[in-house]
Amino acid sequence: MQTREPQTHAPCAQECEQLRLVALDREDLEVVSCHMQDAIVRVGDMAFIPAAHRFAFVGARFDWCESARTGKVERARTGLHFDSVRRVQRTGFDPAKPDTILNVLSIAFDETDAPGGAVTVTFSGGAALRLEVECLDAQMRDMGERWEARAAPAHAIDDTITG
Repeated sequence: MQTREPQTHAPCAQECEQLRLVALDREDLEVVSCHMQDAIVRVGDMAFIPAAHRFAFVGARFDWCESARTGKVERARTGLHFDSVRRVQRTGFDPAKPDTILNVLSIAFDETDAPGGAVTVTFSGGAALRLEVECLDAQMRDMGERWEARAAPAHAIDDTITG
C-alpha cells in the first residue's frame, strides 16, 4: 500500500501570484469580483476611452488567496478593463479629485438586454460606477508589482437589527 503526500495549496499560490482572468458572463465576473474585493483604487487611475469603448482602472489588489494559504498580507498592482462600454456613470466621488482613494467592495453584472447590460462597481462610502455595456467583456491582470500590506482588510459588522 502506497502512502500519498498530503496535498498542499501550492496551485492556489501559483495562480494567485500573477492572476490573469477573463469575464464573459456573470459567473466569470463573480470570480473577478472576489479577487478585486478590497482593492484600493485612486480616482486618477481610472479612465474611460469612448473611441475604444473601454473603461479601465489600476488598483492595489489585496491577495486573499495568498492570505488564506499562508497568512501573508500582500497586495498586487492589478489592472482591470471592460470593453464594449457605451456609457459610464458615477456617484459618490468627484473625477476632478484624482487623489481620492476608493475601496472596491464588489463588481456585478445585470443583463438587461441580452447580451448587454450594466456592470456596477461598488466602492465603500457609497461611491459607485455603472458601465453600460453591449456585452460583458472584461479582463483582469496582475502587473507584476507585489508588496507586503500593512494589514488585512477588515469590515465592521453592525449586529443591531431594527425593525
